[in-house]
Amino acid sequence: MTNHVVLYEPLMPANTGNIARTCAGTNTVLDLIEPLGFQIDDKKMKRAGLDYWDKVDVRRHDDLEAFLKTLGPQDEMYLISKFSAKNYAEVDYTDEDKDYYFVFGKETTGLPETFMREYYDRNLRIPMSVNIRCYNLSNSVAMVLLEALRQQGFPNMETAHHYENDKLKDDYNRPERYERNLGEE
Repeated sequence: MTNHVVLYEPLMPANTGNIARTCAGTNTVLDLIEPLGFQIDDKKMKRAGLDYWDKVDVRRHDDLEAFLKTLGPQDEMYLISKFSAKNYAEVDYTDEDKDYYFVFGKETTGLPETFMREYYDRNLRIPMSVNIRCYNLSNSVAMVLLEALRQQGFPNMETAHHYENDKLKDDYNRPERYERNLGEE
């Protein structure tokens, strides 16, 4: 089972850099569908991804059709869109025989309408209030990807780590600290 974040014609290098960093931290493949709105070596994008680029499996596709040809018969593709009625958290992402592809649209226009209609049953929504038009792309990727990883048991990821200079080091051996009512001080 492999998770993929797919960005359709991303425009903003900082978003793609942030998403690449999230992919590095979660062992997720990053698929980029061209054309991109920036050069892949853009300083802003590299800065946002910091020094993690060598840890990201980045796959570039000439266009949407070329990307679709890479999908296997067992793969599950989901289109993330504010126009869908189905909640992304209502889907089961735990089948180990499948790879999961989460497709996100361009920051300004989203995914092509014809593509969304063709895969109507594959559209998922992140719940939000009427106060905004949409979430930031890199935040949206993190929300959906972390839900899939949570369901999958965070494979090949540390769920706890103790640092030499850890601010909570003394509390690790005091379970009663976590049993008290946090409202009491």
